[in-house]
Amino acid sequence: MNFAFGGTGVFDTFVNAPNMATQIDFFQQLLDEKVYTKQDLSSSVALVSLAGNDYTAYMQRNGNFQDMPAFTASLVNQLSANLKRIHDFGVRKIAVTTLQPLGCLPVLTAFSSYQQCSKNWNAASKFHNQKLQQAIERMNNESGRQIYETLDLYNAFMSKLNNGGNLKSRSFLTPCCVGVESNYSCGNIDKNGAKKYVICDQPELSVFWDLVHPAQNGWHQVFLFLNSSSLHQLY
Repeated sequence: MNFAFGGTGVFDTFVNAPNMATQIDFFQQLLDEKVYTKQDLSSSVALVSLAGNDYTAYMQRNGNFQDMPAFTASLVNQLSANLKRIHDFGVRKIAVTTLQPLGCLPVLTAFSSYQQCSKNWNAASKFHNQKLQQAIERMNNESGRQIYETLDLYNAFMSKLNNGGNLKSRSFLTPCCVGVESNYSCGNIDKNGAKKYVICDQPELSVFWDLVHPAQNGWHQVFLFLNSSSLHQLY
């Protein structure tokens, strides 16, 4: 089952789609309709993903880095409540992703010609992950069992991008698919149907597909990291 909507978050974003709480409502509706049994849930794993859309919306609403810790606290509190609600349905194991290094997304590295990550945004990601890990540990202690696990996307991405603190290859920060001009994005066409974007020569080597989304290779590298570090904790 997949209840995710692209561009959404724990709170409402600028995408007109259900937030995480409403997505969980959809899950509950299926359970109320007996589509799935308690036995189904007891042998299931839930994956909860917070990809950073909440932070984008926060900054667009005239937020700033100085006030971001308070926002992070409220965000993690609501996320924790969402996780507990899913567990109360009967799901035995719940995995939640940490934030990836937001400062390394091409939409931000573009300001340095894709040469370096934003230290402020990466610091925000690390602070969020720290607060999330503390909340997960607290909830596991309260339950007396290891119900909640984090999947460390931050270090999974940085293991590909970093080498002793230095970027292995600056090209890793470059998106494969970009608009031909600043007012065009990957996938855009003009009124005549002509493509207004270009794709790199070797997309299979790219970490990022466009300005905000990892490419297939990027996700594959993340999977390899998680497979050797934390995925086994879900079984």
